[in-house]
Amino acid sequence: MLTRKQYDLLRFIHERLKETGVPPSFDEMKEALDLRSKSGIHRLITALEERGFIRRLPNRARALEVVRLPESVAPGLAVQSGRGFSPSVIEGSLGKVRPVTDEEPESQPVSVPVMGRIAAGTPISAIQARSHTLHVPPEMLGMGEHFALEVRGDSMIEAGILDGDTVLIRKCDSAETGDIVVALVDDEEATLKRLRRKGASIALEAANPSYETRIFGPDRVRIQGRLIGLMRRY
Repeated sequence: MLTRKQYDLLRFIHERLKETGVPPSFDEMKEALDLRSKSGIHRLITALEERGFIRRLPNRARALEVVRLPESVAPGLAVQSGRGFSPSVIEGSLGKVRPVTDEEPESQPVSVPVMGRIAAGTPISAIQARSHTLHVPPEMLGMGEHFALEVRGDSMIEAGILDGDTVLIRKCDSAETGDIVVALVDDEEATLKRLRRKGASIALEAANPSYETRIFGPDRVRIQGRLIGLMRRY
């Protein structure tokens, strides 16, 4: 699910790419969305990237690519890309999804297991067994196997992740620098942090200046999954 601002920015980037083949500048995006600062655009782009709607192309200024569009936009805004765009539907009950064909019915929610709590602050014990399941729109997930975790702590608040949120995680054992990941340290404690690689070491970086970055040898950290979205109850 996208917020209104995320939806508006995705649509603006997509239409500009269709018209000119060049992504809009941050100033153009700020003006189009009537925001006061470019930091708001940075947060929106990060959110769209984490949800799998856009991709930042490396080593190129202003390089953004629209990967997919939410189903509510798709009829009037088909992505012009060699890969195309297909929504996804449930396959089984373990958070696995697959592409839908034109002959298949409208997609149904995916059952994603909630595997206990994750620390966004002082590390807590490792991920627990499944506690319950969530029913998640498939457009929030994409391909692969997924699980969810309840967040405890405030170390990721500047990344928009609050105590009490439920994060959606795509299961994987590797990640790129800058990704927000579920990291298992010394096979004992699980934490949600931004991954940074510093030579042969791995840094787990908080998004709250009250917390220090923790640095480990590569043999001490195992990646359990990568953040792709979150759900919040008001």
